[in-house]
Amino acid sequence: MINKSNITEDFFELKTGLAGDVLQKYANYKVKLAIVGDFDKYNSKSLKDFIYECNNGKQVFFLKDKQEALHALHSNN
Repeated sequence: MINKSNITEDFFELKTGLAGDVLQKYANYKVKLAIVGDFDKYNSKSLKDFIYECNNGKQVFFLKDKQEALHALHSNN
């Protein structure tokens, strides 16, 4: 679990490729990741779609609070 405040804003600018590079490493090693914070401030449709797709997967989650994150990380799905 990582707090959004500990991640550089470049991560959320998808054209930098940083999010893809970082999250690919987690996927390669089959490590679940939850990023906790408020993502409503971002207006990018592509970022909103990216977050939506991640949250519907089984490995990476963008969630608003720690309880949701813990639940997602401990889920067997």
